[in-house]
Amino acid sequence: MADGKWRRAGATLIRVIAVWAASALTLLALAGILPDFQLQSDDGDTVTRTAFTAAWGAGAFGLLSALVWPVLVRALLIVPALVLGALVFFLNGSLLLIALRLIPDGRGDAAPETAVVVAAVMSAVASATSTAFAVRDDDAYRRRLSRLAYRRRRGRPADQGGPGREGPPGTVFIQLDGVGHDALVAAAAAGLMPTVAGWLADSSGHRLTPWRTDWSSQTGASQLAILHGSNHDVPAFRWYEKETRTVMVSSRPASALEMQRRAIERTRDGGLLTIDGASRGNLFSGGAGQLALVLSMAARRGKGSRSRAGYFAYFSDPANATRTALSFVAEVVREIGQATRARARKVTPRVKRGGLYPFIRAFATVVERDVVVAAVLGDLFAGRTAVYADLVAYDEVAHHSGPHSRDAEKVLERLDRSLALIAKIADRTPRAYRIVLLSDHGQSPGETFVGKYGLTLKDLVRAGSGLPVPRRAQRTRSASEARDAVRIALHRPVEGGVDEQAAKLSDPIVLASGNLGLISFPDIEGRASREQIDRRHPALLSTLANHPGIGFLLVRSEEHGSVVLGPGGAEVPIAELSDEEGPLAVFGAGAADAVRRTDTFPHVADIMVNSMFDPGTGTVHAFEEQIGSHGGLGGEQSRPFLLWPRGLTDPLDIMAAESAESSGTVGSASASVPPGGGLVGAEAVHRVLTRWLQESSGPQVPVRAEGFAGPGPVDEPFPPGAPGAGPTAARTAQAIEPLPPPNRQDPAPDTTGTTA
Repeated sequence: MADGKWRRAGATLIRVIAVWAASALTLLALAGILPDFQLQSDDGDTVTRTAFTAAWGAGAFGLLSALVWPVLVRALLIVPALVLGALVFFLNGSLLLIALRLIPDGRGDAAPETAVVVAAVMSAVASATSTAFAVRDDDAYRRRLSRLAYRRRRGRPADQGGPGREGPPGTVFIQLDGVGHDALVAAAAAGLMPTVAGWLADSSGHRLTPWRTDWSSQTGASQLAILHGSNHDVPAFRWYEKETRTVMVSSRPASALEMQRRAIERTRDGGLLTIDGASRGNLFSGGAGQLALVLSMAARRGKGSRSRAGYFAYFSDPANATRTALSFVAEVVREIGQATRARARKVTPRVKRGGLYPFIRAFATVVERDVVVAAVLGDLFAGRTAVYADLVAYDEVAHHSGPHSRDAEKVLERLDRSLALIAKIADRTPRAYRIVLLSDHGQSPGETFVGKYGLTLKDLVRAGSGLPVPRRAQRTRSASEARDAVRIALHRPVEGGVDEQAAKLSDPIVLASGNLGLISFPDIEGRASREQIDRRHPALLSTLANHPGIGFLLVRSEEHGSVVLGPGGAEVPIAELSDEEGPLAVFGAGAADAVRRTDTFPHVADIMVNSMFDPGTGTVHAFEEQIGSHGGLGGEQSRPFLLWPRGLTDPLDIMAAESAESSGTVGSASASVPPGGGLVGAEAVHRVLTRWLQESSGPQVPVRAEGFAGPGPVDEPFPPGAPGAGPTAARTAQAIEPLPPPNRQDPAPDTTGTTA
């Protein structure tokens, strides 16, 4: 035991000396290259004296980086993340200037701009040297990665495994945001994602299946259901609620928190990650006690709830900060170059990619990726039971470059390297881990609605309602057709293009979520009926339904109940909807059930609009500025994937067991297994993931007796003012009955090791 401690101490000392020497040599080299950087007095020094000066400066810079940098980063967490990234260079250069001032006799000097360059190079060299030594020592490598990741060790259960990797395995869920099933398969086959290809090719590795999203094929609906078990009343990425006169947007912290609260209130379940879980880079917490970059928690105050808390541990290492900052700048330059090249080659379809977008892309593809991956690595070393992390890089790039573009393929390559790192570290951790890969939706390509037809959905709605439209839209054929429809419906000309009666009413609210549009009339209480809309705007519904860029509408009728309207006067009561014929036939299996389910939501829009879909090309027309879109029905956007280790129960067996228990369930698209395999609805995915956690860690899953369940320890009480809060309100544990064993003839699940 003592000999081992001395060996580790000796190895640590050797690494410190090696990093110090490398930093000193770097200083000497830079002093010889850069004109505004010196390590000698004006009269010159001997080689020995100069080397001593370099060693002194390198040592002072290293100490300042270790002691002062973490304090500075913690203090700067109050600034936005992008600003923090920009300050990295300035802070590092400032520390170097201070270190040079500490050299005796004032022999160190550098111009401020030169100090920034020198500090960045020194940090990179120190990081590379330290890592090179550490990777040869498993313990040191593990300690280094653990320090770089965000973790807070609380009391760990005794059965979480030690050096022998004993005890139940943990589970890591990695969400590749926006990567569809077909896109993943194509990338693996093309060699873009060798890690994923290896998992698929290994007979003992992973299995892959597609699953079908709800009508709202976007992260807000999918991830809410995956983490919290319900996406009821989430009709789109953004929607209007008449009773409060507010627009809910899934990417706003306050909206995300409210969505999470409603889901927990409906399910009475704290979330997928309530037992010793960690939520990284997600919209919702999943009930996890460990959080980093969780949007819903950004709306709350208190320790551990801030959305930027995960940045501290990562940026507290100046080498990490420097590397990510350099990658950030490189990504901005890469995006500007790719956008310029696309314009020069007149690539179509194409959207504008200027303004802040290059910085937003760099944040998603570099900063958020690096911080989330580091946090996951820390969770592995901390031995957490369940980790769910979202990597959003592909989704962001595919929106603007296209889901099948070379730009998006490059992102998939880099994401695969992150997966390889996680898998490699999972093999070195004290606890065995199973790695589950999944996506929340796919993306469908296609020219934007405005690019194809020259006007936005809002312009079309206003033109069809006889309301003023911009001059740009007035000149388009679509607007002219809409205005003609108004004249015919009113049996009189419309002077100036405006129906005076319609103009007195409040304007409709038109929202877009990919190729799904939502139209609401704020001055009509409750859900407006078709008859009310026709009395107010006689030509609107027919104008929308017959537009070539629109596939179908959903609207409530006082006489027939909710109906789906399509081109050529097609009108089908929702109870008679079919996937084989009618307006939904081109959208494939499950479309009718998805529409019927959304029709039951309290906040479904007065008019739900889905764009056209061409099954031959797989294209849709987004109502937003996106050439890769998701949010509605049509194509790859509705077909994400689930990739799981073979040792876990097949999802179809889990669904079959559920169906056997609750046969006859009607009205929920999440309760069935679709023809040809796969899962239907994000709520079904939640149940599968919950079952897998049961298989690894036992049947106890905590739920709340009432109301809100937030992040924190298992015995955390309700927040003050939450529904159900009271002196005795607290988390409770409810045993979930184990499901019957699989019906298939596959080998029995192995719950002791990792297959990643």
